Amino acid sequence: MKNLITCLIIFLATNCFSQKKYNKILTSLDSDLKKYEKIAQDIWSFAEMGYQEENSSNLLQKTLNDEGFKVSEGVAGIPTAFVATYGSGTPVIAILGEYDALPGLSQKAVPYKLSNDGKAGHACGHHLFGTASAAAAITIKKYIENEKLKGTVKYFGCPAEEGGSGKVYMTKAGLFNDADVALHWHPGDRNSASFGKAMANKSAKFRFYGVSAHAAGSPEKGRSALDGVEAMNNMVNMLREHTTESTRIHYVITKGGNAPNVVPDFAEVYYYARHLNRNEVINVFDRIVKAAEGAALGTGTTMDYEMIGGTHELLINETLQKTVQKNLEKIGGYIYNSEEKIFAEQITKSLDVTLDTKFVEGIKAYTSDDDAGGSTDVGDVSFTVPTVGLETATWVPGTPAHSWQAVAAGGTSIGIKGMLIAAKTLALTGMELLDNPKILSLAKKEFLKRRGSNFKYIPLLGDREPALDYRN
Repeated sequence: MKNLITCLIIFLATNCFSQKKYNKILTSLDSDLKKYEKIAQDIWSFAEMGYQEENSSNLLQKTLNDEGFKVSEGVAGIPTAFVATYGSGTPVIAILGEYDALPGLSQKAVPYKLSNDGKAGHACGHHLFGTASAAAAITIKKYIENEKLKGTVKYFGCPAEEGGSGKVYMTKAGLFNDADVALHWHPGDRNSASFGKAMANKSAKFRFYGVSAHAAGSPEKGRSALDGVEAMNNMVNMLREHTTESTRIHYVITKGGNAPNVVPDFAEVYYYARHLNRNEVINVFDRIVKAAEGAALGTGTTMDYEMIGGTHELLINETLQKTVQKNLEKIGGYIYNSEEKIFAEQITKSLDVTLDTKFVEGIKAYTSDDDAGGSTDVGDVSFTVPTVGLETATWVPGTPAHSWQAVAAGGTSIGIKGMLIAAKTLALTGMELLDNPKILSLAKKEFLKRRGSNFKYIPLLGDREPALDYRN
C-alpha cells in the first residue's frame, strides 16, 4: 500500500511538472496573439480560391521561415503547397494547415448579409485553420528548442481543400510517409474533439458538345449541349431513388449557353458523389458516368469529363481523439464580451435559432457517433499516418459551414478566440506526444488494425495531375 501511494505521488508530481512546462510555453501564444490575428485577417481579406492562394501561402511560409523553419515550396507539383520543417529525428509530428476560400461568398464582418459581388469568401474558416496550425507548429518548435528535445515538427501548407483535393496529391507524393502522427482542426460552431466522420468523395466536370444554330430560324440543324446536361441531370435525379440512404449527390451547371436564341454548342455540369465508404462512391460515380453517356447519345451530342477531386473517408483513431479531448478540456472555452454577444444574437436571428453558448464557454462531451457532414482530403492523410482533429467555436452556434454567417464571424474576434483555443490544443497535444511515445505506439497499433493488413492506397481521382485551374 505504501509503495502504491508513493507511485501515485510521483505520478501526480511528474504530471503537474509537465503541465507547468506546457503552460509556460502556451503563454507565448497569448503574447503573440496580435501577430496571429493579423495573419488570419490578412488571409481572410485575400480570400483566394483553391490553387490560387499565392498571397496566403507566401504569408504563412514567411511566418514559419522567420521562426527558423526550413521551407520547401511548390511541393507535389502544386505552386501554393509547401512543407515547413523544424528539428530532427523522431517522433515526427505533422500539422496540417489550409487557406483556400470558397467562390461567391464574400461578406464583411457584420451580422447582416451583404451583396458578395461574386467574390470569394472564407466561408469554411480556412484563414483561421492555416494560421492556428502555424501558431501551434511554432509553439511546438519552441518547446523542442527550450527543452533540447529530439523530434521534428512539420507544417504542411495544404491548398485547395474545397474540391481540389490538394492533400491527395501531397499523399501521392509521399510527403506524409515519415510522419508519426498528423494533427489538424477545423473551424466550427462548438468546441469538440469527438471524432467526426467524413465521407469519401469523387467529383468531375462533365462537358457536352453540340452544334450551334439559330434557335428559331433553323432549330433542326442544332444539337443542344445544354439538352445533354439537362438530360443527364434528370437521369441522375432518378438514380437517387436507387442508391443507399447515406449516398449524397450534388451538382451545379457551370456553363449553359449565352443566349436563348442560340442553340448552345457547349455546356458543363460539375458533380460531387459522396458516401461513407469509398467503394460505394466509386460505384455511384460510375453510374453517374453512364447517365452522362446516355444523355449524350439521346441528345445527339458528345461528352467527356474531367476528374477534379477524389478523397477517402476519414479513418478514425480513438486513441488520439481521446488525447485531444482531454487537452481541449484543459484549455477550455471562452466567454463572449458584450460586443460579441450582440453580434452573436443578431447572427442567430438570421438563422432563426436561439443563442446557446454552452459549447462556446465549455467543451462538448466526447462521443463516437457523430454524423458525417461532408468530405475532406484529410481522409487520404488518415490512411497514411495516424490522424486526429478537433473543431472549435469560431462561428456563432447554429451557423452552418459555407454560409455568409460563417464568413462574417470568421472576420471578428469570435473567430480569433476560437482560433486560439485550436492553436493551444494542437500545441499541447504535440508537446505531450513528444514526451509520451506510448500514446503514439498505441495510436499506431489502432491505425494498422483499422486500416487493415491488405490495404493499398489508390487515389480516387486516378492518375491525373493537380487540377490547378478547377476554379477558373
